[in-house]
Amino acid sequence: MVWRSIKRAVGLEEPSLPEGPTRLPKYFPVEPKGCEKHSQKLFSCLFNEATEKARDMERAGVNSPYFKGVSAKPTDPQAAKAVSENPENPEYPRAGDNPLDECRTLIAYYKQCCDKKLKQRRNILLTEHVRVQEEYRYKGLTEDPPLAKNRKA
Repeated sequence: MVWRSIKRAVGLEEPSLPEGPTRLPKYFPVEPKGCEKHSQKLFSCLFNEATEKARDMERAGVNSPYFKGVSAKPTDPQAAKAVSENPENPEYPRAGDNPLDECRTLIAYYKQCCDKKLKQRRNILLTEHVRVQEEYRYKGLTEDPPLAKNRKA
C-alpha cells in the first residue's frame, strides 16, 4: 500500500485505462511543463497511427460520421469491396472501431501527467479561458479594400 503510493507520487505506476470509448481529455491540446515527453508521444501517435486508421476507415466506408443524418460513403470502392468480402480479417477496419484506441495507453499517461501538472502554479494559465476583446475580433469585409477602390477610379 505504501509502495503503491510512492510509485504513484513519483509517476512510475501505470495509469488506469478509462472505461468505455477512448476520448481525449477536455484540455487536450495543452502541453504543460513537465509533461512534454507524454505530450509528444501522444501527438505523434495521433498524427501517425490514429490518423492512418481513421483514413482507412473512411476509405472502406465503415467510419461513423460526426453529424446525425449523414451516411458514410466509401471513398475507395475497392477497399470497401475487400472489407465486405472478408470482414473477419484483422487487418481491415471494422464498423464501430475507434481510431483513438491505437493511442489508448498514451492518452492515459497524458491524462495522468496533465491532471497532476496542471494544478501547479506555472501551468495554471493553460487552463484559463481567454476572451478576445471586441476591437480584435474579425468583422468581415464591411467595405471595399483600398486597392479595389483605386482600380475602379
